[in-house]
Amino acid sequence: MARLLVLGGSWFLGRTVVEDALAAGWEVTTFRRGQAGNDVPGVTLIRGDRTKSEDLNRLAAAGPWDAVVDTSSFVPRETLAIATALAPAVGRYVLISTVSVYEGWPVEPLTENSAVLECPSDAGPDFGYDGDPGPSTYGFGKAGCERAVAEVFGPDRTVLLRPGVILGPYEYVGRLPWWLHRVARGGRVLAPGQPSRSVQPVDVRDVSAFALHTAKADGPVGTFNVTASGGETMSDFLTACQRVTESDATFTWITDEDWLAAQGVAQWTELPLWRTYRGAWAVDSAKARKAGLTTRPLFDTATATWAWLRSGTGTVEHERASEQGIDPDKERTILDAWDAHERSRNFAR
Repeated sequence: MARLLVLGGSWFLGRTVVEDALAAGWEVTTFRRGQAGNDVPGVTLIRGDRTKSEDLNRLAAAGPWDAVVDTSSFVPRETLAIATALAPAVGRYVLISTVSVYEGWPVEPLTENSAVLECPSDAGPDFGYDGDPGPSTYGFGKAGCERAVAEVFGPDRTVLLRPGVILGPYEYVGRLPWWLHRVARGGRVLAPGQPSRSVQPVDVRDVSAFALHTAKADGPVGTFNVTASGGETMSDFLTACQRVTESDATFTWITDEDWLAAQGVAQWTELPLWRTYRGAWAVDSAKARKAGLTTRPLFDTATATWAWLRSGTGTVEHERASEQGIDPDKERTILDAWDAHERSRNFAR
């Protein structure tokens, strides 16, 4: 039986990886502090703190494992320490990174050959800076974590996965849950941008499946962008939310994005998934697809997420969820202003 170590394993992607690995017959160990989230039945639990060398040594002594899937690395020097401790006990290291490591995110279209932010492998949590629209200390930190794993494990034992937006059951950030609840409430819904704009959110179950594929001894190694193909649109996304919630909502598309931004709407949060920059949904994942990545339709993701939300199980309270969504009064005010703007423009014609 193949043995898998998961760093994290209680929230969203980590929990999905653990559940999927158990279902596929892996023997799974999780390493986490246990201060939040939920342990998955059937795993071997090792409690510990990645900032403490004695905990890392105790973890390594519990090996060996065929692979580790790391869903919880953010600080390079911590990742460097855990990679160093695990190197003799693990076959390969699968790090869940992010497209935020790219210098051009979210402004430019991206491939795995795009320039990555410079961050040393021993950097602390405050390395880098936050720009608008980018880069971010989060992106710098993830870039340093990538470097730490690659330095210790080398190219033949390192897998770097760079997802964009991940949606699906157990989501704690709250992007898709907010849209589902808003559309379910019905009425007139502010729909941002062009309905035909391509979007690339990827289902958490598809990221998990690809991570486990790369964790196998004969799986692919290297760096992979992990996004949906871009064959679906923002209209497809909102229509999926409407169908699964059986809502009578109607969508008012505000296609003048400069006008919408001028109303003081925070991109990415007040209207989740809306961002004006052309690179936000232009991430090439062809390499991952060739290596075995498959992604499901947005309707499937919305259906599973709505079922999870209605079940009331496995939810995790997180501060980021409070950032998602526009105030109803502000939404109505903007829609009224848009009506007036459109009347004025039509009159001028």
